[in-house]
Amino acid sequence: MELRASNTSCQNVDGGYGYLKDAMWWAGFLTMAAGEVANFGAYAFAPATVVTPLGALSVLISAVLSSYFLGESLNLLGKLGCVICVAGSTVMVIHAPEEEKVSTVIEMAAKMKDTGYIVFAVLLLVFCLILIFVIAPRYGQRNILVYIIICSVIGSFSVSAVKGLGITIKNFFQGMPVVRHPLPYILSLILALSLSTQVNFLNRALDIFNTSLVFPIYYVFFTTVVVTSSVILFKEWYSMSVVDIVGTLSGFVTIILGVFMLHAFKDLDISQTSLPHMHKNPTPSPTPEPTVIRLEDKNVLVDNIELSSTPSPEEKPRVFIIHS
Repeated sequence: MELRASNTSCQNVDGGYGYLKDAMWWAGFLTMAAGEVANFGAYAFAPATVVTPLGALSVLISAVLSSYFLGESLNLLGKLGCVICVAGSTVMVIHAPEEEKVSTVIEMAAKMKDTGYIVFAVLLLVFCLILIFVIAPRYGQRNILVYIIICSVIGSFSVSAVKGLGITIKNFFQGMPVVRHPLPYILSLILALSLSTQVNFLNRALDIFNTSLVFPIYYVFFTTVVVTSSVILFKEWYSMSVVDIVGTLSGFVTIILGVFMLHAFKDLDISQTSLPHMHKNPTPSPTPEPTVIRLEDKNVLVDNIELSSTPSPEEKPRVFIIHS
């Protein structure tokens, strides 16, 4: 969706691309490119089970910056969602797993030839092809999960390819003959195909369904599939204790809740003033309604006249004094 919006905004009325010279457009494009390069480097130097969940911080930062620079309102639930995301990310970093050392392209190729990962990758690929060619044409327009699951499954291949290419770049600057190895070219092809497929189906989901629902659901499914793929490929959880596993899962669930609060309730007008106050305001006592006597009820009317004319036994006789 962002790529489509960028291409549309670059075109002026005459059909040219004069807006490409706009400084703000170039600043946004270069910032986005720098963020993708940094994300690429993060996968090369850190475990994917840490980098992928921490991608929720980009949602947090974009929400905060848009509230300051674009004038978009961030309600109370959105602010709480940001705080929850930071707390969950902190817990995940504290209990981060130590991945098995893969420092060369040859070791990466050996990991990808593992029987468990090959079976997992084949199952994911078959499942994804069934979704694309069988389920998506029938239910893609009605069910939000179809396109999102396709993007998430394909995303696991893109993360593995990015991880391998990051190792390749490190080996290249170390002077190793990585150019002669076929794995970098295979990973480059996998990355190009997976990214194009992800962008295609993610744009379809955003065109049909609400953005506030697409991004949180996509984040949950994408992170779950990528973490599972990373566990199978790099054996990142085998050296972790029970405390670290529970802490990592708790941090991940906390981030999911924060992202959900940030997106699902962003259109609600909820602020601190709308919360219930500590002291209750005294409610005024209801005024008694006057007794209404209908003239049609003759018996009640006569009884009221007699009661009003009959003096009370406790009432003293009245004495009137006339002064001349």
